[in-house]
Amino acid sequence: MDEQLIEAALAVRDKAYAPYSHFLVGAALRTKNGCLFTGVNVENASYGLTICAERAAIFQAVAAGEREFSSMAIAVDAPLPAAPCGACRQVMAEFGFEEIILCTTDKQVKTFSLADLLPEAFVKENLPGGDRNEKNK
Repeated sequence: MDEQLIEAALAVRDKAYAPYSHFLVGAALRTKNGCLFTGVNVENASYGLTICAERAAIFQAVAAGEREFSSMAIAVDAPLPAAPCGACRQVMAEFGFEEIILCTTDKQVKTFSLADLLPEAFVKENLPGGDRNEKNK
């Protein structure tokens, strides 16, 4: 288990912007080459415009040129670790995360594979042409 990743997710969680739900979430991901990126949930009065911490971290990494990720830790202050929403699971599937670590501020931890969280994911191989879309990889 990646303790540094967990600590990064816990540390960034306090920076979340959640004035409506008051449910602060922090996420930290590690790329396959060892870089670390973080993200937080950012709510909006127009609820549909809210972004989850998981996608915020992924999009930041992609903007930095990263495309291959190994693991992500997701931190919440709740009685139990919280799994990512369906939209975040689908975005994770696009990049093939190997390990998802769910944790709470009191250090409860659960670890999953992406396949456990999103069995039968819709991935690029499902599209006509499959891997021919590699130029954007």
